[in-house]
Amino acid sequence: MQVEESDLDWVLILAPYRRDGAYLEALLVEHGLPVQQALDAEAFVACITDSPGVVVVTHEALTPDVIEAVSVHLVAQAHWSELPIVVLLDRSVPHARIRSQLEKIWPGARQIYYQRPVAGLELISGIQSALAIRRRQKEVRDHIDKEVEFRLELNHRVKNILASVSSIFQMTRRGAHSVDELAEDFEGRLNALANVHSAVFQAGGDAVSLATVIDLTVLPYRTEGEGRLGVHGPDITITGEAGTTLALCLHELATNAIKYGAMSQVAGKVLLTWEVTSDTEPVFTMEWQESGGPPVSAPTRVGYGTRYIRSALATLFGEPPVMSYAAEGFRCTVSGPLQRISPDDRPERPIL
Repeated sequence: MQVEESDLDWVLILAPYRRDGAYLEALLVEHGLPVQQALDAEAFVACITDSPGVVVVTHEALTPDVIEAVSVHLVAQAHWSELPIVVLLDRSVPHARIRSQLEKIWPGARQIYYQRPVAGLELISGIQSALAIRRRQKEVRDHIDKEVEFRLELNHRVKNILASVSSIFQMTRRGAHSVDELAEDFEGRLNALANVHSAVFQAGGDAVSLATVIDLTVLPYRTEGEGRLGVHGPDITITGEAGTTLALCLHELATNAIKYGAMSQVAGKVLLTWEVTSDTEPVFTMEWQESGGPPVSAPTRVGYGTRYIRSALATLFGEPPVMSYAAEGFRCTVSGPLQRISPDDRPERPIL
């Protein structure tokens, strides 16, 4: 019977004398157990490298080559693995001496001994129990591997978050004129970062809905009615990294609009739009357009927010954003290949 090399849930039999091998194979197959029978020592040496779940061997088949092959396999197996070996002993052989010798030679094995003749039901129960333990070993191994991978990923994410927080704080500090201003600006930026990380976590992976990112980011600025800050565009899935970058940029734009731009005036409005167009490859374009605010003019000093937006969006899309200080209102437009921010380049439902 053919078995998968990576599957530990099968039995390797070595019982080459008389009809023991055929009887054991028929018995195990009858009870639904996958079996590979080795007809001689050479075949056994080749089969054991395929990682059986349980080995069943008659004591007279334990030649030096077979014993050595098992020893080599036990040394090579992973630290979590404990190979069950069922040894069938004749009544006439010195049981205690054989067991003592094999326990010294095979310390990395779970050895199970039966005296022949052995009842079929007893043997099946023992092998099924050994396979169940083997499966449990593999489940524990998989759990540990996932746990290690999770911890490494968590460590990587925490380092990235701390680096982002440190960078935001340092740049905010350099642009602040008072402790209160520092605290207010830093808190707002930190909240924007936290909101997106929460959205990514709730999404259950490294991707997040652009609509969710935008809703979380602009919601605090829509308390006076949605008409003052409108959003329109197709919902797409973007990477967590892209979501964080866009959220922080939108936060800076909204903060600037409240302090100096359109939202500092009762009649001022902001329209945030985005679209995906495609001639050959999908292109993502996002625009922040202000209107109805105070007269606009280019700033004499470039602050943290502007520097961050330019640098972050240029890194994200490969092209810097275009910032226009036209009299009718400030405008910021960025465009780049959709594939840079999302594994899914198809627009989905529109946000109305």
